[in-house]
Amino acid sequence: MPNVPTPSQVMSGLRRYRRATLGGSLALALTGVIWLGGTQPAPAQQAGQPFSAEQTQAIQKIIKDYLIANPEVFLEIQQALESRMEAQQAEKAKVAIKDNAADLYRRADAPTAGNPKGDVTIVEFFDYNCGYCKRGFSELAKLLDKDSKVKLVLKELPILSKGSEEAAKVALAARLQGKYWEVHRALLESRVQANEAVALKLAEKTGVDMARLKRDMEGPEVKAELAKSREIAQKMGIQGTPHFLIGDKAIPGAPDNLFETLTAMVADVRKNGCTVC
Repeated sequence: MPNVPTPSQVMSGLRRYRRATLGGSLALALTGVIWLGGTQPAPAQQAGQPFSAEQTQAIQKIIKDYLIANPEVFLEIQQALESRMEAQQAEKAKVAIKDNAADLYRRADAPTAGNPKGDVTIVEFFDYNCGYCKRGFSELAKLLDKDSKVKLVLKELPILSKGSEEAAKVALAARLQGKYWEVHRALLESRVQANEAVALKLAEKTGVDMARLKRDMEGPEVKAELAKSREIAQKMGIQGTPHFLIGDKAIPGAPDNLFETLTAMVADVRKNGCTVC
């Protein structure tokens, strides 16, 4: 029957575990590294037998004592797990962007802002009642003001409320009169909850034909655009706003350094090119 590993062996194993790739539970990982003083697999594994109750209790006590003495292990595990999940999400995003690149970057009739012939394209999924979208708008607008070669493709994704969809319809109807960016900007800079009444009031200030706009709100072009945005978001697995895409990379949310992040990603695409755009 296998012997109980020494504390030094278990602690050595834990230290190695801290540096290892996360996978499986701590207990399962330790059965493979518990005999860390040497290079042989655990005898229990060799014999196909579980640890005895005595061995299990001894191992559990050593592990418990070690973790109590070194609680930072939990933080290291959490950080490693988060890093792995971020890497996995980034890889999934690359695949999704590649599979849907034509709809994301090259659809001729998509709502746009900035330079329609820009050398780098940013795609944003947004909701007019999204606080993070509102916060990020000023950073995005600053980038467009500073970089005249950036094209922005705007994907209406009204997921937060009925008012969000009403506002999206008003903005897309205004687009048919060449006033999309003006209404879009007004809605995202507004401090009040967006809905049809608010959006109509803001649109009227831009000088659109209000009778035509109200008809177009329920017209086929507006409905088709909303349907296309929802469809591509579903294909991409996008469930929150804002969500930015540049090249084969994604920025979910609006980080505090959004302007700097977007600027750096635009520069990277210019320097290294884009295989999907």
